[in-house]
Amino acid sequence: MPFAKLGLSSPLLEAVRELGYTEPTPIQIQAIPHILAGKDIIGSAQTGTGKTAAFGLPILHALGEHDRVGPRLLILEPTRELAAQTGEMLAKLSRFTNLRGVVVYGGVGYERQRDAFRRGIDIVVATPGRLLDHLRQKALSLRNVSHLVLDEADRMLDMGFLPDVKRIVGECPRKRHTALFSATVPPEIEGLIRWAMHDPVTVQIGQRRSPAETVKHVLYPVAESQKQQLMLALLEQVHWESVIVFCRTRRGADRVARLLKLRNHKAAVIHSDRSQKERQQALDGFREGRFEVLVATDIAARGLDIADVTHVINYDVPEHPEDYVHRIGRTGRAQASGDALTLMLTEDAPRVAAIEKFIHQKIERVKLEGFDYQYAIVLDEGRRHALPTGRVRGGRVGSSGYYAAPAGRKRR
Repeated sequence: MPFAKLGLSSPLLEAVRELGYTEPTPIQIQAIPHILAGKDIIGSAQTGTGKTAAFGLPILHALGEHDRVGPRLLILEPTRELAAQTGEMLAKLSRFTNLRGVVVYGGVGYERQRDAFRRGIDIVVATPGRLLDHLRQKALSLRNVSHLVLDEADRMLDMGFLPDVKRIVGECPRKRHTALFSATVPPEIEGLIRWAMHDPVTVQIGQRRSPAETVKHVLYPVAESQKQQLMLALLEQVHWESVIVFCRTRRGADRVARLLKLRNHKAAVIHSDRSQKERQQALDGFREGRFEVLVATDIAARGLDIADVTHVINYDVPEHPEDYVHRIGRTGRAQASGDALTLMLTEDAPRVAAIEKFIHQKIERVKLEGFDYQYAIVLDEGRRHALPTGRVRGGRVGSSGYYAAPAGRKRR
């Protein structure tokens, strides 16, 4: 189905053509007609499926022309990065209209955001905390919001934003269109849906519990005393181009970044203790190739548009099973292949079991050939010493479908 058959306005179709989109994605095919018809929707789709355009295009169509009454579209995002990314996409989609928007988040000054409010805006993309600050200071009113989007609702719940979200929703008119996107729907989100939405339609694309088929993911059991050594050895032997290393804590991310820099890796770090300027510089530098390794906490796992990541290394097993899917989804995007390597300590066994139950599959345990393990690590029966498919040169293919790599040679 071409975009032209969805009933969108000519300026939006022109923007779609400029972006090089030829046909709508499955989530867009399902969501756009419902939103155009004014129906509330609950959406679930894997990262990289065109979710922002799925709600953005029909809402921009409904907004039509610029109106000085104040914001009519409000989009709430859990993180600054997601807010900035969504705002950037909406700017591209609305480039041939006269609609105006602003992205609102903390870590930067208030005045520029207030200036945008005073000039008159149609669209606000915001994180909850900073938006509440503006509302308390009477710098902004939501009384004319006709469209509300709650993006990554379960992540906002995990980050403790749900009370703020409810306060913000309470400032919006009761008569409005509402869209909610969430990877999972725990009881708290179910309660939010009942309170904030009217007879919503559910749109679900893909199995959010399943890693992308283009990602090969394995576990590397290791002793805690050798964890850093194994990560460095993997970076030496695996043929990679760009890597995201995920850590569970901010302090751990800083520690890993320092270690990588000492070993002459061009590394940047991103977590919630970094300033917005530092976080943006890290993301821009990684996207542009100035940094080859990005060390991150789970703030970077969901939704960020980082293309061409060949590998993900989970230095720490994530606390929540769904975060495993989102982390390894940073590679293998847009049908490209990717590899995800997770370092596993003995104490991580319960977390790994929860992940395997969540994704309905067993994750293969492997050992790095040539690595001098200090003690024997129990692996599943019949597993090989291995590296992920397609990422090691000079090895041989074993029966497991992995390359068995020669030891001791740098693979970059």
